[in-house]
Amino acid sequence: MREAEGAEDEPGALDAVSAPDAEGEPRRTTRRFPLFTRDTARPEGGGRAAGGDAPAPARQWPILAVLSAVGLGLLLTALDVFRLGTILIGAALLAGAVMRWMLPDVGMLAVRSRFTDMLTYGVLGVAIVLLSLMAQPNPWLVIPFLDDTLHFTVR
Repeated sequence: MREAEGAEDEPGALDAVSAPDAEGEPRRTTRRFPLFTRDTARPEGGGRAAGGDAPAPARQWPILAVLSAVGLGLLLTALDVFRLGTILIGAALLAGAVMRWMLPDVGMLAVRSRFTDMLTYGVLGVAIVLLSLMAQPNPWLVIPFLDDTLHFTVR
């Protein structure tokens, strides 16, 4: 590569869109997207939850914990323990949101940015828990204005 004029031992820029790299050689940088994508960036926190020498279940324990709790909730729901099963599913999602917030590396539990994952897991978890608490017959949670709204719209 040719050096910038007037500075043989100083790395310099060839033009407005080139800059020196780590070794000091000028390299061309561009804002255009490459023709071929070589790799993608992992989500924040998307590293392994345990070291690379640990077996796969130990490396991915956060997602396995959430999926196990959801699976148990689905089993309880299938066995006709609807309310407790769905509460367990919502609680598992809330636990996923808490793990995504507190742990630096959560493995495959990290799908998007930390904020988006926490918001998604949290909103879905709260919605599932609230809906399971309000399920008929004999709801554990009664919100009066919802009954009035239903009375005036459907009945």
